[in-house]
Amino acid sequence: MKFSSRQRTSNVILLVSAFVIVSLILWNTNIFFEKFKQEERLKMEIWSSAYSELSNAELDQELGDLPLTVMGNNTSTPMILVNQDSTIKTHNISDDLAADSSYIAKKIKQFNDENAPISIAYRGEELATLYYGNSEVLNKLKYYPIALLLIIFLFGAVIFFFFKTNKASEQNKLWAGMAKETAHQIGTPLTSLLGWNELLKTENINPEITKEIEKDIDRLNTITERFSKIGSVPELLDHDIVSETEKAYEYLKRRSSKLIHFSFHSDIEQLQVKLNPPLYNWSIENLVKNGIDAMKGKGNIAIHIEKEGNYVKILVSDTGHGIAKSDYQRIFNPGVTSKKRGWGLGLSLVKRIIEEYHKGKIKVLTSSKEGTIMQISLKAND
Repeated sequence: MKFSSRQRTSNVILLVSAFVIVSLILWNTNIFFEKFKQEERLKMEIWSSAYSELSNAELDQELGDLPLTVMGNNTSTPMILVNQDSTIKTHNISDDLAADSSYIAKKIKQFNDENAPISIAYRGEELATLYYGNSEVLNKLKYYPIALLLIIFLFGAVIFFFFKTNKASEQNKLWAGMAKETAHQIGTPLTSLLGWNELLKTENINPEITKEIEKDIDRLNTITERFSKIGSVPELLDHDIVSETEKAYEYLKRRSSKLIHFSFHSDIEQLQVKLNPPLYNWSIENLVKNGIDAMKGKGNIAIHIEKEGNYVKILVSDTGHGIAKSDYQRIFNPGVTSKKRGWGLGLSLVKRIIEEYHKGKIKVLTSSKEGTIMQISLKAND
């Protein structure tokens, strides 16, 4: 509990720190942008003043080349100088583009939107209007925060996925190690039980007793085999999906409460599928046990097998309290459980067995207050 609280506090601190850093970057960039914009306007106002003085000096003569020379020095800020009669006096954009009147009109409107035009006058007499746009540097600066945020986001995403993958890998190794150790630990008393059972057979006791003990020993052998396969790639061989599903069904039916009504139906008599029987049966058992828990030990469990195209679908339904639609995906995550003493590993194991080992699919088909239907889809052999 303390660990979770500490982890939440750390996450909040990291989130707030990231927000503050991003805010400072945006704020500083905006200030720099505005200052740069003011510098450009000041430069254009100086240019306008120089042009006004030069124009007035030769007011009654043909305008010389000096204003054009002054304008030629400005190569970074695009501009268009418009006379009072709306004719273009001069500009510093491409001559080919300037010949297009519609292009010039669009540029003037764009410059007018980007910056307030500067009116050039001398002693109260208006000479021309200067329209200018943002320089290439200013336009790039405008997108700098977006590029920076994208870099930060990508960097953060790489770090997040690295740690997530690393953590998942460590957890997988831990669970695999625990599973194999469990299988190893079960093996010792299992061997002893086999010996004791053989000894009981020599005594004058009911043969049905030793027969039932043998069934439970076989069951323990199956459990040991399942745990020993965790963490390694299981061998998949051709097996009849109907008979394998029925085996798991019959085992649970015999050992469940009489308050649970079981039913099994298959649309097909048999169908060969690549299976690892111990792991597949474990999946069916987990789904059935989850259904029994959802019904609180009383209700109906049904297993239905049907073929659809190249796939066989195994439907496991119960009459429990149902699953919220928002939890359809979440319930397959490790640690998610509605039980007070549950570990939340059953459905995550089923998902791993079906999807990773058998290359199939498992999902919540439907769920409501009347019950839930879980669906396993496996590819049938061609």
